[in-house]
Amino acid sequence: SYTYVAENSNTMGLGLSLTQRIGLTGTSLFVKSSAERVDLFGNNRRTNYMTVPVQAGLQHDFFAVNELKWSSRIEPKKFQRAKLQYIAQLERISAEATQLFFDLLIAKQSVDIASLNLANADTLYQIAKGRYNIGTIAQNELLQMELNFLNAGHSLNEAEVQLQLYKFKLISYLGLVPDVDWIPVEPIRPTVAEVKYDRVLAQANERNPQLIGFEIDQLEAKKGIASARADMGFQANVQLTYGLTQQAETLPDSYKSPMDQQGVRLTVGIPILDWGRGKGKLQMARSSYEIAKVQAAQSQEEFTQNVYLQVMRYSLLPAQLELAAKADTIAQNRYRITKERFLIGKVDVLELDKAQVDRDAARVAYTRSLLSYWQTYYALRQLALYDPNTDRELDIDPELNGLIR
Repeated sequence: SYTYVAENSNTMGLGLSLTQRIGLTGTSLFVKSSAERVDLFGNNRRTNYMTVPVQAGLQHDFFAVNELKWSSRIEPKKFQRAKLQYIAQLERISAEATQLFFDLLIAKQSVDIASLNLANADTLYQIAKGRYNIGTIAQNELLQMELNFLNAGHSLNEAEVQLQLYKFKLISYLGLVPDVDWIPVEPIRPTVAEVKYDRVLAQANERNPQLIGFEIDQLEAKKGIASARADMGFQANVQLTYGLTQQAETLPDSYKSPMDQQGVRLTVGIPILDWGRGKGKLQMARSSYEIAKVQAAQSQEEFTQNVYLQVMRYSLLPAQLELAAKADTIAQNRYRITKERFLIGKVDVLELDKAQVDRDAARVAYTRSLLSYWQTYYALRQLALYDPNTDRELDIDPELNGLIR
């Protein structure tokens, strides 16, 4: 008869392995070393060590997808996209900071204009009261001048609130010292360089992270097709190993006089019936690839049109800046002349009000034309990661670039 004898055991192991895959074939080469200790407890108490000082081998899948080969095509593009996205993000931040700066500049100009208008309105109102007392103007004109004076005071109060609001926004965005009274200074009129559409488009097609993302999507869709095709076909895997092994009751003895150990393992997989699952996965993968191609083509067309419009807008900026500057000068002179004629009674208060409105609008319009230049400039830089003024590609800081590499 047989008697069941309970035995307790404890197994501990330690191993080290190095693996290298070959991108061309997908074959894995490996080197291993391991040691194992087995302790038996009970009536037959003993300890045994089994070691594999060194074992080398290879493993190859004959019909599987070569993951390393696909990764070698996809991962560098992902790295390139991430690097270019960082540069584009810096340009976006610059554009947002520029917008906040000009918001503050226009608010400052509004305060200056409102202060000037209040002073002028006060002066004209005092003059109008004197002229009304001697009967040279009607009461309605005097009331209009008083209303202008009151409105000018209200406009100044509103402008000062807006100034503080935009100052807080810029300080918060740029992390400036809040206790300092930051005063924006109007930039000089920039020199607009000649930009060639073909040059900008070539840079944009090569370096825009969005377009690189479309390339990645198509490569991953192609990989999906290859994977689906491999999964529904014949599978074969072979593993070859050669090494040394030994076992003994003590650890030092287990490394003495090791014996050869060779191994060959062949695994074969033959699909029999999957009820169309494999064909369905392959068809879905092909559909994903076609969708990625169509989306990339549509986005490329929209992107090309956007680059063309930005280059056209940038090319028209010199004329727009010139017109805005000339209109500003004319409006300032017109108001000065109209005010002088009003003081001698040649024009009425309505014409003076219109000249003042046109003067204020022309001043702001010129500043907005400067803002339009910087917005278009940074839009081009963000699209193509290219500086149209210096004709150079944009890159990250050299020190940071060295750390990344």
